[in-house]
Amino acid sequence: MNSNASSSPRLPLEGLRVVEFTHMVMGPTCGMVLADLGAEVIKVEPVDGDRTRHLLGAGAGFFPMFNRNKKSIAIDLRSPAGLEVAIRLASSADVVAQNFKPGVMAKYGLDYAALSRLNERLVYVNHTGFLPGPYEHRTALDEVVQMMGGLAYMTGRPGDPLRAGSSVNDIMGGMFGAIGAMAALMQRQQTGRGQEVDSALFENNVFLVGQHMMQYAVTGQPAAPMPDRISSWAVYDVFSVKDGGQIFLAAVSDAQWQTFCDAMGYADLKADPRYATNNDRVRARPTLLPELRQRLAAHTADALAAVFERHGLPFAPILRPEQLFDDPHLNATGGLAEITLPDGECAGGTARTTLMPLRLDPPRLGQHTQDLLAGLGYTADQVAALRACAAVA
Repeated sequence: MNSNASSSPRLPLEGLRVVEFTHMVMGPTCGMVLADLGAEVIKVEPVDGDRTRHLLGAGAGFFPMFNRNKKSIAIDLRSPAGLEVAIRLASSADVVAQNFKPGVMAKYGLDYAALSRLNERLVYVNHTGFLPGPYEHRTALDEVVQMMGGLAYMTGRPGDPLRAGSSVNDIMGGMFGAIGAMAALMQRQQTGRGQEVDSALFENNVFLVGQHMMQYAVTGQPAAPMPDRISSWAVYDVFSVKDGGQIFLAAVSDAQWQTFCDAMGYADLKADPRYATNNDRVRARPTLLPELRQRLAAHTADALAAVFERHGLPFAPILRPEQLFDDPHLNATGGLAEITLPDGECAGGTARTTLMPLRLDPPRLGQHTQDLLAGLGYTADQVAALRACAAVA
């Protein structure tokens, strides 16, 4: 997408300033969403940089993924001069977002109670482990809440709880934070006042497993882990097929079942009264699925995909994340766009990331310090003095 302002449509949150004191995934996701929607998002980092910039392994992609479209200012909050900069910057914001432990922001006078006295229109978003209650002072991680909130139980095999393969609660918790911020901004239009918003990992996780809780409430039967679940549909599974391939195939209505049988030449199954309706087929899964597995094993995954696509039936190849870089749909629709990597061994190189905002590059550490301080009224000499005493970088 062309990032030239004269040729690009105005984004909905342009003109809004967001200041975030965040790290890892949850808080930065909130800022990323608001930035992608056009807000000026300023990431406040320590003078030696957000430690997320240098994570290894599964965390290596956190910073470039969740901090694109943002400005960076590096401030030493332990320095009186640096703290003054942070308070001045935060009080200039429409939204402040943070995801530190309870009490940390209050220690610096950067909590909602302190900042709202300086700016009554401020919307302040807390990203925490738990909403206020008996657990609120516990340290939470995505894995912690997945284990205690039933999601790991539902994802793994019986007796083998397994966290989901992505940071689902961190990401979705940040999204709920952004939703709360936008709702508070809309209410501010009417009241003229901001408010404090809380988004929490544990409650987010419980929202995700709410369907399984409701299943128990409706049926009286506990939900089985997903690998051992009683499916609502008979054909809704991964099938191992010819040449060692795998493919997910589904037929979730009576019409789709009939189309499936016609497409595959299974006239006998279509005519069998045991499989007449979806509920009949679900009850007959112990005999139907082994039969289908045997028949489908004679086809390759590509051949089955072609049949299902031609007849409008649900299917999916089993792909690894790195294979998505070559996905023809993502590449055709602009679902991937280049960013410049700001840190690590590949700093300065480019990589493609998901989504397509107007500008994707994560900021270099302290890249916007000079401009942001000038906007707060600091002179060039004052900025130089702040840098000389390492209050900012």
